Amino acid sequence: MRIAVDAMGGDHAPAVVIEGLTAALYDFPEYELTVVGHLGKLSYYLEKYGIDDHPRLRKVHAEEVVEMGDFSTVALRAKRNSSVTVCAGLLRDKAVDAMFSAGNTGAAVASTTVFVRMLPGIDRPAIVASLPTTSGRFILVDAGANTDCKPMHLVEFAIMGVAYAKYLFGVDEPTVGLLNVGGEEIKGNDLTKATFKLLSKLPINFIGNVEGDNIYEGVVDVVVCDGFIGNIMLKGAEGLAKATMHWMKDVFSKNAFRMTGAMLAKNAFRELKEFGDADEMGGAPLLGVNGMCIIGHGSSNPRAIRNGIKVAGEVVQFGINDIITESVAEAHQILTKPGNISGQKDVDIPPDATADKNGEVD
Repeated sequence: MRIAVDAMGGDHAPAVVIEGLTAALYDFPEYELTVVGHLGKLSYYLEKYGIDDHPRLRKVHAEEVVEMGDFSTVALRAKRNSSVTVCAGLLRDKAVDAMFSAGNTGAAVASTTVFVRMLPGIDRPAIVASLPTTSGRFILVDAGANTDCKPMHLVEFAIMGVAYAKYLFGVDEPTVGLLNVGGEEIKGNDLTKATFKLLSKLPINFIGNVEGDNIYEGVVDVVVCDGFIGNIMLKGAEGLAKATMHWMKDVFSKNAFRMTGAMLAKNAFRELKEFGDADEMGGAPLLGVNGMCIIGHGSSNPRAIRNGIKVAGEVVQFGINDIITESVAEAHQILTKPGNISGQKDVDIPPDATADKNGEVD
């Protein structure tokens, strides 16, 4: 398994990226890793962790870096020799099987969409995030790649989410719910109403609309929405989790009795924190592109980098893109039959502008 790693992407790159890459190199002997970045800046860290001459490590120089505050199109126009763009080029040329980046999300979406292109039948890529529930986890798709969507885009997101759920949860028929303001079919806006009708015609385990308050109860495996709503929901959940930990520390530190109780329950608190630990997942797949790209959080630590690389290889080995291609072809065939409602695709946006309009910059 050959995986390219963007060594310059992330808030703490390249130090934490090389540390996480080193762990992956030794933990997964079947992986061949390609580190991409400014080799002059990477040499110290490669020597520090003793992998400069590792037989399963390839080094590719990239002169430039797309910063976290740059627009997504910088990777395509002003910094075509950036680490994330070079990774996408390696993926396009089949020099690697997958890529991982914890850098600028919009740049990763833009470069892979334009250079690697889309899978047959897929119009837009989607970021797939995994969030905890009271009984396990659920998949959120799209978590931020597309802000403006049409019904057929959400149909494709559902199909990609089902394919990823089969890998992540090991189930044959994952349940799918459409994120909405009510459970009834008549609820929602024009986008969700039209999408509901399309999803109801497909051979997937679609249970209907789901609301934001019950998805954390594990009512479905896959939650479908556009990237604008999905990213707000994802960031809101992350913010609430951090605020909750702050509130708990505050109330338990008010007097000695509470502090004693907190000390006695510290293992329980540690377990609670680990339950929703995003570092365990490592990153979110960008599905729909004709390759595999895992996008890590900008603040990823070495453990998250290591796990993101791990997931990149596992998803490729699972053959997820073959499953998506076959499923979306079947869906298009069903929905284009006479009498069915066809979801109109957005064909007015050229590929090199898609990321501009829809790419979410983390």
